[in-house]
Amino acid sequence: MVHPLNPAIAATFPPPVMEARRWLQGLTFSHERPLINVSQAAPVDSPPLALREALAEAAINDPQAHLYGPVLGMPELRAEIAVQWSQAYGGAIAPDQVAITQGCNQAFTAVMSTLAGAGDEVIVPTPWYFNHKMWLDMQGVRTVPLAAGDGLLPDPERAAALIGPRTRAIVLVSPNNPGGVEYPPALVAAFRDLCRAQGIALVLDETYRDFDSRHGLEIGGRPHELFSDPDWADVLVHLYSFSKAYRLTGHRVGAIVASAARLSEVEKFLDTVAICPSQLGQIGALWGMRNLAQWVAGERAEILDRRRAMVDGFSALEGWRLLGCGAYFAYVEHPFDAPSPEVARRLVREQAVLMLPGTMFQPDEHPEGARQFRIAFANADRKGIAEMFARLKSFSW
Repeated sequence: MVHPLNPAIAATFPPPVMEARRWLQGLTFSHERPLINVSQAAPVDSPPLALREALAEAAINDPQAHLYGPVLGMPELRAEIAVQWSQAYGGAIAPDQVAITQGCNQAFTAVMSTLAGAGDEVIVPTPWYFNHKMWLDMQGVRTVPLAAGDGLLPDPERAAALIGPRTRAIVLVSPNNPGGVEYPPALVAAFRDLCRAQGIALVLDETYRDFDSRHGLEIGGRPHELFSDPDWADVLVHLYSFSKAYRLTGHRVGAIVASAARLSEVEKFLDTVAICPSQLGQIGALWGMRNLAQWVAGERAEILDRRRAMVDGFSALEGWRLLGCGAYFAYVEHPFDAPSPEVARRLVREQAVLMLPGTMFQPDEHPEGARQFRIAFANADRKGIAEMFARLKSFSW
């Protein structure tokens, strides 16, 4: 018996990271030449010991850590985000304008469920984060690609030409996944003005804000001024993840900052999907926000040092072209007369390097994806990065 399958799910492409992992099946890697895995942007190290101890303490001694909590998240964490975001961005954010989610992917799906339905449209710059595209496909929402030009910076004027009667939002990711680029404040503000004028939402995903070279209270950095607008909530929806800054990937903690009215609609989605976010994850996130500012600053400095190593390495690698670099990612163009998925498979077999082809971040009608790769370098130290470049240099088609 053949059971029915939702055609929108059937038409959605498989998870790219899982597909890339299948390329490893049947392969073995030696101790002298281990696999260099630059395919996924998730920390592989555990959280710092003090944070793990705080989680253990809560798990043993806090009965509330094992129970349902509020659908929109722990009040103390929502309040802490409101305070710290208000300080960091020079604006005014109230606790009821913050919601906690099971990771930033769920934050995106929850927000999009309130913004767009089947037949609606959402504009997303390319190369795009594939999970955003997957969710919109599953919901029957048309993703309208906005090709980024040189420097991988999307153009608000080109976006304006794509807006139609069914457009509900524009999605930006900064620092960008997969491109790595940091969007200038003026560019983000121009998109905000465009969205406000058109009566649509600007969804800004800042999962990698902690690794923005402009970020950090200790250096007075501010990646944009959107929250300094007293009416920010009428157009802006902000997304964040605790996974990267505090290495809490397995605990699934993300956040939405939006109008209280929007979050009351988000609550319907979250209550249906997860009932509440992980209590232990929220406890860890709150502890991290209150105690790990200097540790995160050190993590950012390390990532930025690795970014410099990537820029220097590609400047000396003949034939390859660096298109964008920042936070966890480098986005590059390869020199070979073959599509990037084929190159990727041979790189795994011949050089023990696993990276994702640009076709996973571009629609089929954008052929440039066949010449591109995303390299997630955050888990590779300078020695590992140097070894990666040595292997790329020795690779030939």
